[in-house]
Amino acid sequence: MFTAIFGAFESGIIYAIMALGVYLSFRVLDFPDLTVDGSFVTGAAVAATMIVSGANPFLATITALFAGFIAGCLTGIIHTFGKINALLSGILMMIALYSINLRIMGKSNVPLLNTETAITHVRDFWDKTGIDSFFNSILTMAGLGGSLPRTWGIILFMLVVTLAIKFLTDRFLQTEIGLALRATGDNKRMIRSLSANTNMMVILGLGLSNAMVAFSGALIAQQGGFADVGMGIGMIIIGLASVIIGEALFGTKTIARTTLAVIGGAIIYRIVVTMALRVEFLEPGDMKLITATIVILALIMPKIIDRTKEKKRKAKRLAGSMNISELPSGGKGETGAAIKSDS
Repeated sequence: MFTAIFGAFESGIIYAIMALGVYLSFRVLDFPDLTVDGSFVTGAAVAATMIVSGANPFLATITALFAGFIAGCLTGIIHTFGKINALLSGILMMIALYSINLRIMGKSNVPLLNTETAITHVRDFWDKTGIDSFFNSILTMAGLGGSLPRTWGIILFMLVVTLAIKFLTDRFLQTEIGLALRATGDNKRMIRSLSANTNMMVILGLGLSNAMVAFSGALIAQQGGFADVGMGIGMIIIGLASVIIGEALFGTKTIARTTLAVIGGAIIYRIVVTMALRVEFLEPGDMKLITATIVILALIMPKIIDRTKEKKRKAKRLAGSMNISELPSGGKGETGAAIKSDS
């Protein structure tokens, strides 16, 4: 059980980068970008193809990020200059990327199991430090010696990378360009009146969003040991689930808190899916159904909670007014006098 949760936590941190990209387009820009399903695979395809060809895996991962940026910019150009509906622009780009990804890989699947990747480099470096034995000895003393993870290096490395991207995103959204980007998502007419180029803001925002998505796809391919042309199906739903769950559980008072909530939502989502798949009557093929159920619950539960709280508040106000009306006339006069004296 612990090993399964540990693996879900590890993959959740990587998917959190993709969720941050979805948050940028879905919440900040208010743009329903379905390019995500294609750009996720683009990142994996570029990284896998370059690694198999002998390129440095870290360079390949960075290149995947730029490939995702280009894909997002193309979606923005189709929408802004082509005057095509936002949803349709994402769908068209997603369809086009399917063929582009096949061209990049040359086949439908590129295996990376016996290849040096960024993940294997981090694992090898971490093995030399001896820190794994330290953490595992603590777990053994805690009675979890039978379910020790292979290495702690990947989870700690990805935690640093994800938090660094989160910090850069927070800082960017507080800059002048970032504020213009947020204003474009809130009110395009208002930001146009301030002589801002909203078309460029949309293109930049979608480029940055899909750059994060492609970066996450490249890391997932290296973690899983393969890049597949169909691995991006449903990524937009996973990203939205992470955003919605995070916002519902942790709140959205500030940008920094919201981005942290998105990361937490991605991790919780992966853990919930992993736990659900351990139920006997569920199978791996039910993962999309589980995802849809989680998203539906994440959307419905906050509304149900708000309605319940509102009913309780109304009941308290009604009970208070009834108590005052039941007081004798003298009591009401004294109450009124007390209210006046308090005011």
